[in-house]
Amino acid sequence: MNPLLNASHRKLFGISLLAVAALAACGGSDDEPERTPASLQLEKIGGYSAGQFLKSAAEIPAFDAASKRAFVVNAQSGKLDVLDLSDPKNPKKVGEVNGAAVLTNGEVNSVAVKNGLVAIAIQAKPKTDAGRIAIYQAADLKLLGSAPVGALPDMLTFTPDGKTILVANEAEPSDDYQVDPEGSISMVDVSNPGAPVVRTADFKAFNSRAAELMAKGVRLFGPTADGKGRATVAQDLEPEYIAVSADGKTAWVTLQENNALAIVDIAKAAVTDIVALGYKDHGVAANALDFADSDGKSPVINITTAPNVLGMYQPDAIAAYQAGDGQTYLVSANEGDARAWGEGTPAYFGNGAKGPGDVTKGFVEEWRVKHLVHKDGFLRRADDDLPAHLIALAKGNGGALLNPANFAWCGAVAGDPKTCRDDDKLGRLKVTWTQGYQTNADGSPKWYNAAGQVDPAGNRLMYDKLYAYGGRSISIWDAQGKQVWDSGAAIEQFLASDDCKLGAKRDIACKTYFNSGHDATAALDARSSAKGPEPEGLAVGTIGSKTFAFVGLERMGGVLVFDITDAKTPKRVDYINTRENWTTAFGAATPPALDKVGDLGPEGLAFVPAKDSPNGKPLLLVGNEVSGSTAIFQLNLAY
Repeated sequence: MNPLLNASHRKLFGISLLAVAALAACGGSDDEPERTPASLQLEKIGGYSAGQFLKSAAEIPAFDAASKRAFVVNAQSGKLDVLDLSDPKNPKKVGEVNGAAVLTNGEVNSVAVKNGLVAIAIQAKPKTDAGRIAIYQAADLKLLGSAPVGALPDMLTFTPDGKTILVANEAEPSDDYQVDPEGSISMVDVSNPGAPVVRTADFKAFNSRAAELMAKGVRLFGPTADGKGRATVAQDLEPEYIAVSADGKTAWVTLQENNALAIVDIAKAAVTDIVALGYKDHGVAANALDFADSDGKSPVINITTAPNVLGMYQPDAIAAYQAGDGQTYLVSANEGDARAWGEGTPAYFGNGAKGPGDVTKGFVEEWRVKHLVHKDGFLRRADDDLPAHLIALAKGNGGALLNPANFAWCGAVAGDPKTCRDDDKLGRLKVTWTQGYQTNADGSPKWYNAAGQVDPAGNRLMYDKLYAYGGRSISIWDAQGKQVWDSGAAIEQFLASDDCKLGAKRDIACKTYFNSGHDATAALDARSSAKGPEPEGLAVGTIGSKTFAFVGLERMGGVLVFDITDAKTPKRVDYINTRENWTTAFGAATPPALDKVGDLGPEGLAFVPAKDSPNGKPLLLVGNEVSGSTAIFQLNLAY
């Protein structure tokens, strides 16, 4: 130090150095750019339990910086839980919002927060009726206004300027498929929250373009109420999740069951395009998967190729961001989802003595391969799990076979799928029966006889390909919906590796519980024949010049973190799974002690940047639907 400085100057200079150091430690002042971390690691610092197991008591979280409050959808109660997060290590419930006060018997489905406003989506009872959105003040939960929207508003989000709320009206059918409302996106002007103004972007203009959309690869397969025809495009499309561009001009909406993406002009309140997302070729090594829950047969973990098995990406959550090249990209969590309505209705599946089921009692497209393809046909499954629509398609007494030219690798021969049906082969893999079989030029099935020969008088469908649910991955797409990158087999490969650890202390080998379920005692490989780890929830956060994607794995549990700054070469950064009970026997009938089970079934995620955080550190909020718990993670940054 300069010897000419007197004691008081030296003291003041020392305080200044401490101030500079403190600013550097927390990322600088509001006027300084945020430092860019080299890496990050998640640490659970707090949590709140709603006290309900397997009741979806914690689903979608959101955060308001000014009031330091978290808002969490509690589907079990149909309400919104309000948590004081001023001390993120000790969240406390301080209130709730009841959707039924706005819509009789209504239930809260989703929540979004912006500029001190809390918006909720409320589904009606029955869900096929029009829902509503309501707007509250975050600070005191005062209701400011509400407005009608479409059927089953399932997700909502604000535009960046906070003046418009976009609502994905999923419009699921009734359980018997007799009522199938039209999907849509509501755009609610909340410039004056007390008098919201609603415009609707619908899909009616695409009703006459069904053949064009199907030729592009958009899945349009829902039935009419009588089971003899196909629903309109507007009825068939089910908006799931919305991402918005930074300039607030464009929205992208996942159409999950349709394996497609809608692009929306917000100013015009119009859908400008519907983009098919394509299929993932599991016959390629980079897209290998574990397709068999092999019941202890060796090897239990078997991540391998499956020629002519294709994955439908079917993303749930999606987010828009600007990558390092300045372009807008979309990141998606490719969960997968089947239409399965009337599953608990015996009349839909038929009676062995009275014949096939009633197509007016439901619609189930998902079936295991070993039930779909069999030399003896479908009727052996009547009075069990035979979908009524499938047996109606197959002339009332038909069946299905695998093309031996495409499935010889697992043992298929002409007229008999043979060992392809084995549990350690394709037998237990869940696929859709609605596509993959050979068709004529007009789209009708090409018929084969029981010997596997082309025969117009035959009654066997011939499957050239099998379509499984979900990509078991995350993807990056450009603004036009073209895939730029996919994580391929990387998630399952990581979960099977020595590098992956479970528990808050990261001291349990992931591969011991690879592809476990989330609602019962952990069982190795249990979910491999379904959708694997099921990436579902997603949040994106920017720290300095880097952008990170936080991805919740619904079934395996936990949160994966990817650096997606370079959209073409994302990198895995971290994984944390705070489920602690992996060995004690429990299930739906005998729920575990919630204070010991940890967090099960991540559903929704919310990123809180350091500038908005109650403790000055970036946070991640995760709603866990199975354990009914909201977890608060701190992002520990390394420079």
